[in-house]
Amino acid sequence: MRSTGLAAKFRWWMQLGAGVALVSLVCACGGGGGGGGSSSSGSGNSSTPSGPSQQPIAANAANTAAITLGTGVTGVINIPTVSVTICVPGSTSNCQTVNNIQVDTGSFGLRIASAALSASLVGALPVAKAPAVAGAQLAECAIFADGYAWGTVRTATVSIAGETAASIPVHILGDLSASTVPSKGCVSGMALSTPSDLGANGILGIGVAPYDCGVTCQDSTSAATYSNYYACPNGTNCVRTAVPVGQQVANPVVRFASDNNGVIVQMAPISSSGAPSATGTLVFGIGTESNNTLAAAQTFTTNAYGDLTNSSFNGQTVTAFFDSGSNAYFFVDGSLPLCTSYSGFYCPTSQQTRQVTVVGLNNVKATASLDILSAATLFANSANFAFNDLAGQFGSASTVDIGVPFFFGRYLYYGFDQSASGGQQPYVGY
Repeated sequence: MRSTGLAAKFRWWMQLGAGVALVSLVCACGGGGGGGGSSSSGSGNSSTPSGPSQQPIAANAANTAAITLGTGVTGVINIPTVSVTICVPGSTSNCQTVNNIQVDTGSFGLRIASAALSASLVGALPVAKAPAVAGAQLAECAIFADGYAWGTVRTATVSIAGETAASIPVHILGDLSASTVPSKGCVSGMALSTPSDLGANGILGIGVAPYDCGVTCQDSTSAATYSNYYACPNGTNCVRTAVPVGQQVANPVVRFASDNNGVIVQMAPISSSGAPSATGTLVFGIGTESNNTLAAAQTFTTNAYGDLTNSSFNGQTVTAFFDSGSNAYFFVDGSLPLCTSYSGFYCPTSQQTRQVTVVGLNNVKATASLDILSAATLFANSANFAFNDLAGQFGSASTVDIGVPFFFGRYLYYGFDQSASGGQQPYVGY
């Protein structure tokens, strides 16, 4: 049965201004009912498009992992997942393979619910120490639009398919008492720490950044106000703290011994009416093996967080981003009617298409077409959990979230930010 709760959208935003704030968003997944209305003239298309048709490569090489999208942990729609193996550093026996870890190109770092791990494994994973407070445990608070995820930072060896990142910082969710949650800068809505809360057993953040916060959390001045890391003496009385980038929760792929300069997300095409499930392949490395050649028609350099800040939509300059962690397209368009019962989703009376002009920092420009069908029509078949034309209203008019519907039938490339060491600028391509 399809979940009527929320599908988590795990995207970290860094908003630059007088300071730097860390924000996360959560997107609705809907349930029950329907709605209608009409669209603006000139922007619709009454015929259902065939859509892109690229097929994923077989996930049979060491640098490939099979992606599955279906009912998952709690029946939340459009959540692509992979299996991840967690080991105590230095051990080959104290390990656990966890299925249903969300593939999220809009965040950075591995976050896993403690409830998805055995108690013995959690107990054996070393808790990181806060570098600025002697003896204090290091914890992190991930803020989402409707809640927060709180837990310790621990050290683990992470393996996916045939690739391994040894002894990296990971975020364990829900392993600290609710009484330890800091009232300043953390509590926001409901706690999001269990698989039921998240709609998955964890989040594999493989966006373009190597760390989940960067210099904002490293600098003591900005960290005092904006850090999502906390020092917890004796596991309590937690206060914000500065953490060097090398000790922050890390994008695991960056720490692989090879195939570590980017990822390719490949999802098989599906019908415009939806499908019960979908498959794909997560490929590690770009241009490092015979199976991961950069073959994008266009590549767009981005800011440090994968954003294309000079894009346009409906005649307005917007920030656009390609995010497998979003279960739909999300944008503001007053010409599209919202559903009456599927809160937050659009329910046009006929199939629609909206165009986003995505523009890279390298001035490469392309038009991304977002096909939209009524959520009420799509959700009428309760057996389907994969949709390539689902859209909703979330966020502000200045952002366009090009979520997982865009990924079906396409290869999406994410080149990691290596500029700190004189390497490549971050980029996305398709």
